[in-house]
Amino acid sequence: MTTSSRTLGEWLSQFSREAFRLETLDDYSQSGGVDAYRAFLAGEEQPEEYKTAGWVKTVADATRAGKRMYRVHILSRPLTDYLRFELAWGYHRNMAAGEEFFILDTTSQENPTPEASDFWLFDDETVVAMSYEDNGKYLGAEFLGGSRVDEFRACRDTVMAHSVPFAEWWAEYGK
Repeated sequence: MTTSSRTLGEWLSQFSREAFRLETLDDYSQSGGVDAYRAFLAGEEQPEEYKTAGWVKTVADATRAGKRMYRVHILSRPLTDYLRFELAWGYHRNMAAGEEFFILDTTSQENPTPEASDFWLFDDETVVAMSYEDNGKYLGAEFLGGSRVDEFRACRDTVMAHSVPFAEWWAEYGK
C-alpha cells in the first residue's frame, strides 16, 4: 500500500488532467444521497439539496478548467432500484455539470474484468481503491501505487473498450 499526501477529497478537486472512476456495484444506497434515493422511490421530485450537492460543483469546476471526469459502470439488467435512481437522477445531473458516463452492460456479454472492483484513477498515476459493504455503505479508500498502477490503467482501458456512452445505452434501455 502507498499513501498520498492528499486525501481522496483533495484528489477529486486537485487532479491535473483526468479522473476516471470504475463502478461495479448495484447498490451504493448507504453512501450518500439517501434522502434523494427515498424521494426517487416515492415518486417525488428531486430534492433541491440533491440537485445542488457539492459533488456537482466539484465536477463543474473541474470540467470548466478543461479537466476530464469520466466513469464506467459495469451492470446487468434488470436494474436494481438503486441503479435506476443513480442512472436517472445522478448520471443526468452530473452530465449537466460535465462528467462523462459509459456503461458496460453484461446482460448479454461476459464481463471482461470479472475481478475488478471500484476505484479512482487520477492523472494515470494515482490509484484509489474503494471499499464498500454489501449494502452499498462506503467503508474507505486505499491509495495504491508502484506496479499496481499499470494493472488499474489496463482495467480502465479494457472497460472503456467494452463500454458504450451512457446516452446511447440510456436511449435503448432507460426509462
